[in-house]
Amino acid sequence: MKELIEKINAEFESFKLESGEQAEKGNKAAGTRARKATLNLEKLLKEFRKTSLEASKN
Repeated sequence: MKELIEKINAEFESFKLESGEQAEKGNKAAGTRARKATLNLEKLLKEFRKTSLEASKN
């Protein structure tokens, strides 16, 4: 579970960086990377929820 949390944090940092570049500099490619990061975050957060529920049952 710790590894999963590290992946989520890394992906969120990537999102912050790329979305900041898009907002501040108008970098269109950074916007694409930021949107991709949100899709990856969605998958990781769903996995976290599943893992968390399993852990709470034990």
